[in-house]
Amino acid sequence: MEKSEQNYNMLDWWKKVHLQNYANFNGRARRAEYWYAYLLNIIFFLPIYILFIIAAVNESEVMMMITGGIMLILGLLLIIPYLAVAVRRLHDTNKSGWFLLLSLVPIASLVIFVFTVLEGDKGENNYGSDPKDFTNHDEINQIGIE
Repeated sequence: MEKSEQNYNMLDWWKKVHLQNYANFNGRARRAEYWYAYLLNIIFFLPIYILFIIAAVNESEVMMMITGGIMLILGLLLIIPYLAVAVRRLHDTNKSGWFLLLSLVPIASLVIFVFTVLEGDKGENNYGSDPKDFTNHDEINQIGIE
């Protein structure tokens, strides 16, 4: 039986972003979906980055090549789902995904941060229905029906 989003943990949100919605730029994403996936990506990336820094300090070229290659591969694998969930997160606040280009400007990237921490629009907006709207009781009515 599939979990309800109300019962998702951090790993469930990460799987939803990276496996179920890998390149889905349509619709809306809740704050939990965006921030839990972002946090887990940092948790995956940070130990490898620390090993890279240690290798650089110790001037170990082999270790730098290995950890650098792993970081490059992880970065390439994670960039598309990150961009997709960031665009959906902006959609939740009724902003266009093109606002994400502001993150290329150092000070303006704070605007993106603010948009990602704001609560999403209640009800439907230009980008779809509210991902927090649990008034659809069809799932409850289907219990026991095969």
